[in-house]
Amino acid sequence: MVFGMEILSDELLVDSYNLALQLNLDPEFIGLLFAEIRKREIEPTNHRLGA
Repeated sequence: MVFGMEILSDELLVDSYNLALQLNLDPEFIGLLFAEIRKREIEPTNHRLGA
């Protein structure tokens, strides 16, 4: 079974994006996260990193 990014909460999506940037992960993966952030029309700075 394959799940899409829609199962992630906005906060978890943004945290994942910020962590991917910090860890310098694959640019394609970072781009996928960023595309989903834009699709949801949320700002990465509106959510804090970590819980």
